[in-house]
Amino acid sequence: MSAEHTFTRENLNTYLRELGKEFRKINGTVRSAEVVLVGGAAILANYNFREMTRDIEAVIHASSAMRDAINHVGEKYGLPRWWFNTDFIRTTSHTNKIPQYSKHYKTFSNVLHIRTINAEHLIAMKLVSGREYKYDLSDIVGILAEHEKAGKIITFEDINRAMLEMYDGWDMVSDEARDFLNHTLKQPSLEAFFSQIRAEEKRNNKIIRDIDEYDSQWMKNESASAVLKKLKNIESQIWDEDLEL
Repeated sequence: MSAEHTFTRENLNTYLRELGKEFRKINGTVRSAEVVLVGGAAILANYNFREMTRDIEAVIHASSAMRDAINHVGEKYGLPRWWFNTDFIRTTSHTNKIPQYSKHYKTFSNVLHIRTINAEHLIAMKLVSGREYKYDLSDIVGILAEHEKAGKIITFEDINRAMLEMYDGWDMVSDEARDFLNHTLKQPSLEAFFSQIRAEEKRNNKIIRDIDEYDSQWMKNESASAVLKKLKNIESQIWDEDLEL
């Protein structure tokens, strides 16, 4: 996707508004649609720390006219076919309970009702994803930081309750993600920690892209997280050997 077609806080509502208009034109006003934004789009809708996202992921409850509306808006603005997608439902962090723990965001053309995930439940979803090469970890820190700044601190108890409500516990969260959360909650400055984690994620993302370009077969056989873990182990071994010298 070209830079002008990334989704930002400034243009997110523009595309959603166009989608509402198109859906109403095709579907009429008898049946409305409910869309729950997840991932980066949910962050953009509610927070200031994210600059952009490359697609809009959502859980969609609507007639088949929504598919046509999405395609028409995409064609109008020159967006890729996956600009508005439901790919998220095939990930580990998906749960049918998502609508239950969402809140109203905006309604467009009186037929498109947009919802977003509650803060602590969004953190729970990010913990289950826990990708060090995306923005999962920095999104967790960013959410906590903005709520702290607003005087609405999210505690471990809040997150634990969300984990129980969404996933019946912590079984789907890796040990690394649990340790990360515990470490984050002890930080004296969440804003400073956010910058550190975001920089690490960008570095990890570049490593994954470089490896994929150099040896795509490795990336086909291994998950990105597994590749990063192996590289960290190698770095640790090299560091230990240097210390022994």
